Amino acid sequence: MGYRQLTQIQRYQIFAYLETGISQRKIAKAIGVHSSTISREIKRNGLTSGYAPEQAQSASDQRRRTAWKVTKRLPSLIRWVTDQLMDEWSPQQISGFMANANGVCVSHQWIYALIWDDKKHGGTLWKRLRLPRQRRYQRQLAKRAGLGKIPHRVGIEQRPAKVEERRHIGHWEGDTVLKGHKESGLVTLVERRSGYLLAARLPTITATRTAQAMTRLLAPRRGAVHTITLDNGSEFAEHRKVAKAVSAKTYFCDPYRSCQRGTNENTNGLIRQYFPKGTDFRKVTNAELRSVVNKLNDRPRKRLGYRTPAQVFLGEYSGALETAGAALIS
Repeated sequence: MGYRQLTQIQRYQIFAYLETGISQRKIAKAIGVHSSTISREIKRNGLTSGYAPEQAQSASDQRRRTAWKVTKRLPSLIRWVTDQLMDEWSPQQISGFMANANGVCVSHQWIYALIWDDKKHGGTLWKRLRLPRQRRYQRQLAKRAGLGKIPHRVGIEQRPAKVEERRHIGHWEGDTVLKGHKESGLVTLVERRSGYLLAARLPTITATRTAQAMTRLLAPRRGAVHTITLDNGSEFAEHRKVAKAVSAKTYFCDPYRSCQRGTNENTNGLIRQYFPKGTDFRKVTNAELRSVVNKLNDRPRKRLGYRTPAQVFLGEYSGALETAGAALIS
């Protein structure tokens, strides 16, 4: 919902709800605003003794009267901002510098609005931005999808040493193959010993969708899932749901150490032969993806004694292939 100034009536409602002791989130829902609006209102217009609607309205009115709205339209200000943009300052840098230098409160959103208005009239200020508008929007979407810290993250240093030996199946590596900045993609899971590949499409990249896809892939093979070593992307933020569903433990590589998932990285490179960078996975069918996965699983590998990943994984999983525990498969 768009931002709107709170009214006097809404401030009285906030006061009444606060007196009853209900949460700020419930207050926001009751009066039809975002929860952050309530938090900001109490922080900015509240008193040390509590929240008073009359004083809050007065403080808000005073702030609006002394706002820099007129100053923002001054040609001299616009010229100065334009000069900094031409000097390749970012809108955030300009906004922060102005606030520190002379207290003029010009938000970075206002500067972006100035840039796009300039573009609409044939200007070139937008070319000075480090990220095009579309990429900035995609990055915002990626943040909403869960980018950030991964809860309950366990580092790879705590993974059992025997996983590194690749003597038994059941230890998987996971990552994503993406279009652009997390517009769409695949989640890929590769079994370390056999190189057996599982993959699913992700029309949109969110932690919930990724966890659901991983569970769907691994659940039928839960008897051969003991550990999963993942990339640090926030699309894996709900890893504990997957671990619980298949009774496995999840671990995460060190930052910027994709070599710790070498099998997965190599397999993703093979997938790119069929789905080059720029592929929109929303337009890839499940049948097309299954065809590629089957091709890779049925391709002989030298390190497997020229057996295929499917032969080794399915053979050792079923017991038909008596190579489990061997350092080398021949």
